Amino acid sequence: MDLDEINKILALMREHELAEFELEREGVTLRLKKQTAPQWTGAMPPMPQLTYSPPMPGAAPPAAPPGHGEAAVLTPADEDVDLAIVKSPIVGTFYRSSEPGAPPFVDTGQAVKKGQVLCIIEAMKLMNEINAECDGEVIKVYVENGQTVQYGERLFAIRPS
Repeated sequence: MDLDEINKILALMREHELAEFELEREGVTLRLKKQTAPQWTGAMPPMPQLTYSPPMPGAAPPAAPPGHGEAAVLTPADEDVDLAIVKSPIVGTFYRSSEPGAPPFVDTGQAVKKGQVLCIIEAMKLMNEINAECDGEVIKVYVENGQTVQYGERLFAIRPS
């Protein structure tokens, strides 16, 4: 079977709109399969109706909630304001230590220096060290040991010193 025969088969597949073709000749098997892009076959969901009511001029600001002497609860947006977030630069498996049973590279509350190893991410059998980007204190570890991480996923929160 030569290239001209394969091109003829491809032309026939296009002409007859075949998605798959298999030919076995003289102990050689040729299997061709057309890749099709996924297509949306369902109905488009309705768009929600959004309305905007501008604040009334001269209206008083909302009253402070009761118990104003209590400590403010941090929301996810507030807690990261003055923290350096270390994110995963690759997809892989997150490890807190160099080997099973070894102590972790860093723990919550520990001071770290710029360039210090925080963890390892294994990707395609390669161990990639993830280093601190600044001096500071580790405030939070977002990922469990042995967990798969995605590109851009949060790994650590560091309060810069």
